[in-house]
Amino acid sequence: MLHRRLTIATRSSALALWQAEHVAALLRSAHPGLEVVLETFTTVGDRTLDTSLDKIGDRGLFTKELEGALLDGRADVAVHSLKDMQTVLPEGLVVAAVTERHAAEDALVAPQGTTLASLPEGATVATGSVRRRAQLLALRPDLEIVDLRGNIQTRLRRVHENGWSGAILARAGLERLGLEEAIAQIIPTDLMLPAVGQGALAIEARAGDRGVLDLLAPLQHGATRAAVDAERAFLRQLEGGCHTPIAAHATVAGSALHLVGLLAAHDGSTVARSAIDGRVEDAERLGVELAERVRQGGM
Repeated sequence: MLHRRLTIATRSSALALWQAEHVAALLRSAHPGLEVVLETFTTVGDRTLDTSLDKIGDRGLFTKELEGALLDGRADVAVHSLKDMQTVLPEGLVVAAVTERHAAEDALVAPQGTTLASLPEGATVATGSVRRRAQLLALRPDLEIVDLRGNIQTRLRRVHENGWSGAILARAGLERLGLEEAIAQIIPTDLMLPAVGQGALAIEARAGDRGVLDLLAPLQHGATRAAVDAERAFLRQLEGGCHTPIAAHATVAGSALHLVGLLAAHDGSTVARSAIDGRVEDAERLGVELAERVRQGGM
């Protein structure tokens, strides 16, 4: 079936709309004459801002409503931050394409010149992520970690209003919204591993919708897809979500894939971290193997 109009389901935050518009632009470029429209939805994760993510569950917090729109035909595709997606999708849905990844690192939002190492002893740092909290405490057990939810602009405002020393956010989101000036330090992945899929956009569609899948095929970025497939296999094998401090980051060079993974205690007291190398075509197997290695204690 030849589609001349495509409806994209998206969350309504500024970042989600940027991401959906980015995918829409890629689709229009790949298919001149294609009409692409956006339909916005509010998810459970968007509505529940007074509770930390690890306490409200992690099953489709930021995706369920968009996936419902796909399944009942209100939308043709959904655009997600890949890090928000469950590793096992609802029956009938697939990750049809993953676009080229933006930067995967986390970033410290603080006064310019500040680094994680230079934060004052006992400084207050905000994050809504158990992954970031555990790695922060492993590096700096003296820090006071406070919970932070909401869209990027809300988070930046809360840090300022509360006089906190800083916050940890995804570099990609800040840069996509033109907020680079808020970044004091781009945190190297050897200090803090990012969330699985961080910095990558996923385009979800119905498994049997051949016309839509064909339209999305040109948007697939092979190296990014292999990297995130390895990371998601790692996460799936550990059965982790918002409740568990799990991190992974894969890089691809030609046909070679390098994957680093981490499993930590919530208080950062123990961190099992390891790495594995292999071929791009073995991405998912590498993720599974590394998960088992990390489960046994890492290096």
